[in-house]
Amino acid sequence: MGRSTGRTTATAVALACTVALLSPATAQPAAAISTPPPDTRISVTVDGRVRTARVHVPVPTPDLAKMPLVLAFHGRLGDGNDQEKITHFNSVADANGFLAVYPDGYQRSWNDGRRNTPSNRDGVRDVAFVRALLKRLVTSYSVDRRQVFAIGMSNGGFFAQRLGCVMAGQFAAIATVASVMPRALARSCRPADPLPVLMVMGTDDPLVPYSGGDFGAGKVLSARATAKLWRSLANCHRPTNRMLRDRDPRDGTTVSLLTANRCAGDASVKLYTVHGGGHTWPGGRQYLPRAAIGRTSRDFDASKAIWLFLHDKRREARPTA
Repeated sequence: MGRSTGRTTATAVALACTVALLSPATAQPAAAISTPPPDTRISVTVDGRVRTARVHVPVPTPDLAKMPLVLAFHGRLGDGNDQEKITHFNSVADANGFLAVYPDGYQRSWNDGRRNTPSNRDGVRDVAFVRALLKRLVTSYSVDRRQVFAIGMSNGGFFAQRLGCVMAGQFAAIATVASVMPRALARSCRPADPLPVLMVMGTDDPLVPYSGGDFGAGKVLSARATAKLWRSLANCHRPTNRMLRDRDPRDGTTVSLLTANRCAGDASVKLYTVHGGGHTWPGGRQYLPRAAIGRTSRDFDASKAIWLFLHDKRREARPTA
């Protein structure tokens, strides 16, 4: 069996299990004296389709006139609830006082610029959905429009990169896990402004190839080439590379960090390479067995690292239309 066919088979096996393994109910702790309010599900209609998103207001709500907003996009066959379960991003939002929003993809997918997701095949205008969602959020919540961010994993990470290419005027920064740049998108990516970008990618990801090449119906850049592209688009100077401390030698991973801080418009580009890491969220939930998705690194917490990267990024608010 060739490499491409093997990868496709691995993808089908791993992703076919995702819904079943992410959905089971788990035992809940006894109710606390003060129960935080439940998250809110909101909807917008785009092209006749009702689209939904889960909104988490930080607890306690910060004493701020406006809150930063993070849109967190799930992977293929997931949904907004799954994204929060894998990443524990609500706890990071609570600790740091930002609004966390988990949009739901069309048929559990995003139109990320490739050709092999339901959203892409059916011509779903997911960028229009994001624009409409942002309008709804800034109307309904106290959102600091200078601090709006897009993050995502896998299909959601590919989509966050597409948003960085076509909506850089609305986002102060993006961050992605387990995703790289499709070659087709790379040829047309022209952000309106230099964009801060953080990437996290495992060298042993069995689904998205760290070294680039064939992926689904097209080709993708390698993780390093993707980071290089973002550096080029932001006119960055030469990056530096260092190894992070191996905080958990038992997890079978180590982490290096490639950083370019000297970029136009105060942008920066970072690539966390998880050596031995799989199609996983470092510090997050091992949502499928290692045999299907590889190792989850415990050497750093991707959710906390992402917010540390995002928190001081700002850009002038622009209309979302």
